Amino acid sequence: MRQYSPDLTPPWKKPKPVPEVPAEPGLVVEEPGTGFCGAVIRCEAGTVTLEDRFGKHRVFPLEPRGFLLEGRVVTLTRPAPSPNATPLRPTRTASGSVAVPGARARVARAGRIYVEGRHDAELVERVWGDDLRIEGVVVEYLEGIDDLPAIVTEFSPGPDARLGVLVDHLVPGSKESRIAASVTSDHALVLGHPYIDIWEAVKPSSVGIQSWPRVPHGQDWKTGVCRALGWPENTGAAWQHILSRVHSYKDLQPELLGRVEELIDFVTAPH
Repeated sequence: MRQYSPDLTPPWKKPKPVPEVPAEPGLVVEEPGTGFCGAVIRCEAGTVTLEDRFGKHRVFPLEPRGFLLEGRVVTLTRPAPSPNATPLRPTRTASGSVAVPGARARVARAGRIYVEGRHDAELVERVWGDDLRIEGVVVEYLEGIDDLPAIVTEFSPGPDARLGVLVDHLVPGSKESRIAASVTSDHALVLGHPYIDIWEAVKPSSVGIQSWPRVPHGQDWKTGVCRALGWPENTGAAWQHILSRVHSYKDLQPELLGRVEELIDFVTAPH
């Protein structure tokens, strides 16, 4: 017969029980280890996501005695689903913005956002598409930016038709940085990320790789990536695989996130 050892811990040394509180959306709690305070926006198996007053998100494990509620230690639990509840609509878009159920697309603005290539446009659409439709912002791709100054001149940006441009590999001393510097219109904003190609702006962990490989100078970067990772040298199929692994802003590097958000703000700003 199996023997069980008695609990000989003195009563005064045993931790006092704490309330268990369902992590309902909107509940404001603090994680004492980090001091992060925010409202519950999502509770999944084993984790809870909080959003602070600045819109920053943090994910924490649902551990016993893991949070403070109005200064008191509590254990957050996953809310029990209501048997008669209707499925909830997403409260956030893929970009992390507040979702607007049933919102109609706005009539397109005169302003535009230009990106370098089709892959850039598809990635922006995947993450920011809902936001762009509500704001009436159209994204177009250029197939490179060598002729960017002439393209900007032809667009003729103005107070009611602002132009934002997203550039790959915008680092000091690069060809791209020299081209960007030649655009001087007050109503055009050229921003970029440091990555050689938009593929690299997707987090390696989201794609299921340890890191993006380094491709020798002079070799086509996308083909080199496929070769180094052991993928078929079909860059179109490779991109579709990468894009399929992007579900939200969490799958993208912050250097891209900030630039796209800034361009959207610029194009949609009041006159």
